[in-house]
Amino acid sequence: MTEKQYNECVNLYADNVYRFILKNLRHDEDSKDVVQGAFEKLWINRDQVEYIKCKSYLFTIAYHQMIDHIRKNKRISLKGNFNDNESSEKPHANTKRILEEALAKLNETQRSLVMLKDYEGYNYFEIGQITGLNESQVKVYLHRARLQLRAYIVKPENVI
Repeated sequence: MTEKQYNECVNLYADNVYRFILKNLRHDEDSKDVVQGAFEKLWINRDQVEYIKCKSYLFTIAYHQMIDHIRKNKRISLKGNFNDNESSEKPHANTKRILEEALAKLNETQRSLVMLKDYEGYNYFEIGQITGLNESQVKVYLHRARLQLRAYIVKPENVI
């Protein structure tokens, strides 16, 4: 991959990779760090990466760095006391909150699969390449994740 192709890759995919990581990590600065690390690895390995495969390579690297980041942060336990001011929430904010709570109930793999399929629009084969799973595993894990999301969202206390 040439320098020009690398720059095109940055322009084309930086926002998509950032949104994917941010949706999973839910922390702006950590997401930026992970994305920056992914682009750094792409730059270092640009001679071995074909331009046609840069999107898949970039998402794969970002996904693995995100998993490493999550594992590293699990070792550090931080406790905080946040006040939720639900009375001032708008109806669409309540829907968003319930959906984010439902996504938070999923494990890392399931959440990533839902984000890649439903938010980013990747097909099963591409998701398998990014996550290292085969197509059948992607379908099964995604199906189970959606069942879990549905079960949480239709609870009487969460129905809008």
